[in-house]
Amino acid sequence: MEKILFLAHIQADGTLPNVAREALSAAVDLARGLAGSTLAIGLIGGEVKPAADALAACGAARFLAVTGTEFAVSRYATDVAAIEAIARAAEATLVVAPTTSRFSRALPGAVQRLGGRIETHVSGIEVANGTPQIQRWYYRQRMMATQTRIQRPWVLAVDAGVFPAWQGATGSATLDTVAVSLGEGHTRTQVVGVQSPSVNTQTIRPEATVLFVAGAGWTKKQSDGQLHLKEAEELILDFLRKNDASLGSSKSLVDQSVEGEAVLPFMSHLNQVGQTGSTPRHPKGLATCCHGEEPHAVGWRFINERRAINTDPNCGWAQGKADVLYVADAFQVIKRVNELLAG
Repeated sequence: MEKILFLAHIQADGTLPNVAREALSAAVDLARGLAGSTLAIGLIGGEVKPAADALAACGAARFLAVTGTEFAVSRYATDVAAIEAIARAAEATLVVAPTTSRFSRALPGAVQRLGGRIETHVSGIEVANGTPQIQRWYYRQRMMATQTRIQRPWVLAVDAGVFPAWQGATGSATLDTVAVSLGEGHTRTQVVGVQSPSVNTQTIRPEATVLFVAGAGWTKKQSDGQLHLKEAEELILDFLRKNDASLGSSKSLVDQSVEGEAVLPFMSHLNQVGQTGSTPRHPKGLATCCHGEEPHAVGWRFINERRAINTDPNCGWAQGKADVLYVADAFQVIKRVNELLAG
């Protein structure tokens, strides 16, 4: 009989990140598929009761919590201690957790202390012949492997965008507080503040509905023989603001900065999508001034609805990589779209 533990940390506003609700869906489905298994919820944060109440209808038998000001912030030493304490209290054999920056740092250390095994970037979970199995992509998302383990506890860090976010009625959860003994060294690292970009410069939004990818065509001479970098910057940023979209880039565009060519100032290698960049998961994607070659298109493998704008009807996006290809000038199309969005 498997004892399943869903593990999550609380955000600064007291809520769970969306990726945690997606991982909870995976944990609930796993508990339903494994006969005789039980599900427990483990939460870490300064104050977790509101988040626990929001999950009260998920069917968990227990709600375990590690709370206090020491656990309100992301810190390796305290997070590892909290994860270990909850896992031992739950006697967990399977642990399902969201892939967040906080857990990506702390989970491996906690698994080492528990004597278990961990799988990161899990992209699917199913039950076959009474045995839990996971799917994981390799070689830049070109090969998918189905794996299982006999070692326990087995920790599964689930990627965002794989499962639908769990939705349920708010209730009243009974919390079992788990005590964690912290030595002097656990809180030696102090969080003194958070530095983040302003809203106007924030371009990477993993939970956005739309991914907008810009190609090198934005920085080339247009039909009038002139560069229109300022106009391109205004059109792209206006589209991102109006749609709350996330910004991606082709490798050719971000590489221009080191080649001494004209660049968009808000674009960096962090925005790069493709074989040597990121592989985001968004419901919709719009590629503009990109050619859709395989190294770039592989980054769109998990985009559900793919559209592209290009003046070339024979570009790579037209060769079965895009659901819809608009043969048009991206400057004109995005300008018109922004006007429509403005009402």
